[in-house]
Amino acid sequence: MFMRPLRDDAHLAPLEVWHAEEFAAHLDRAREHIRPWVGPAFVTDDVTGARATLRRYAERAAGDGARMYGIRREGVLVGGVMFTVFDAAGGSCELGCWAEPAAEGHGLVTQACRLLLDWAFVTRGLHRAEWHCRADNHRSSAVAERLGMTLEGVRREAWPYGGARHDKQLWAVLAPEWRAAAGGRPAP
Repeated sequence: MFMRPLRDDAHLAPLEVWHAEEFAAHLDRAREHIRPWVGPAFVTDDVTGARATLRRYAERAAGDGARMYGIRREGVLVGGVMFTVFDAAGGSCELGCWAEPAAEGHGLVTQACRLLLDWAFVTRGLHRAEWHCRADNHRSSAVAERLGMTLEGVRREAWPYGGARHDKQLWAVLAPEWRAAAGGRPAP
């Protein structure tokens, strides 16, 4: 297993099936905070559901697809980032994130996403990375902006939640843009 530092008290590492109890405890702290912004299958209610989510991502990773990584601060799982889509043959991916309230505002998600984008573009040679979020999720769109992504469009009423339909933003960055921006940024 690998672990990458995000800063002195935080690191990024893969989330695996054997982390199910830790992931379930984390979701107990994060569930209501993240529920409006992530897919319903992600926000599980117990260890069995947490294990199923982690198993789903493990199976996709084994097929060179989606992957999930946890952000731990002072040894406690406080959020994470993921490739919700990873299409090596097509040269594209989609990133996602989540965090419990205690983890917000520290730059951890942005730094973790930079690591994922560096790996996707530099190591794996992908060409395009996307970020999808509800249009009213200002924290999420701010991460996309900090990553140098461009808002390419809005899908009107494409996100059902709580008996209403919400607009969904599509952000993206291309490999040449990422590499050009990386020239002025310290390596992750």
